[in-house]
Amino acid sequence: MLSIDGLNVAYGGLKALVDVSLTVAAGQFVAIVGPNGAGKTTLFKTVSGTVLPTGGRITFDGRDLLAVPPPERAHLGIAHVPEGRQVFRSLSVIENLEMGAVPERGRAEWSRNLEQIYALFPVLKERRDQPAGTLSGGEQQMLAIGRGLASSPRLLLLDEPSMGLAPMLADLIFSRIEEIHRQTGLTVLLVEQRVAEALSACNYGYVLESGRLVLEGTHDLLLADERVKRAYLGM
Repeated sequence: MLSIDGLNVAYGGLKALVDVSLTVAAGQFVAIVGPNGAGKTTLFKTVSGTVLPTGGRITFDGRDLLAVPPPERAHLGIAHVPEGRQVFRSLSVIENLEMGAVPERGRAEWSRNLEQIYALFPVLKERRDQPAGTLSGGEQQMLAIGRGLASSPRLLLLDEPSMGLAPMLADLIFSRIEEIHRQTGLTVLLVEQRVAEALSACNYGYVLESGRLVLEGTHDLLLADERVKRAYLGM
């Protein structure tokens, strides 16, 4: 479904991504883990089109994604849930969800998607008319994920969904992400600093450090890797 080949990104001469290559097959749950500043968010921004690469290729279902204007990428079925949630604070919960349903598939499947979102996150139904800016951090994260689901995506990009959340809330968010993948078969690409949780949830994972992919493999292989244990799992 998604193929990234030899991707390079630089900011003012500083290399943020160096020769990054990875693939995400339809129906997979893939995690990209690594420390702050590794280039994880830059990778997502390049896929969604807000950052331009200096080299490399990205294809989505065989189509050259770099030739597709950023506003049109959501219409191909790519939903990006950004780092820091970035909800529309002055709009209500339901208005935020409606903003996610702009693509044609999202509009056509709005009623079904809304029912699914409310089943996953009942608090959003309870607070549907409340301004998003008055929600707690965890509720805003639920709303951001719901907004992504409202587009009827084929690929869901989740950037640090546990950021700034208490452990119990982060666990809840992770359980809901796993439930989404398990129940719907939606393709998920997750960027996350909570390495143990991310690798346990995924089918396949990549480790990104200083802009370079240094390890990849199944979740069992990565969780058993001595380098991963020492660097990320405190073992």
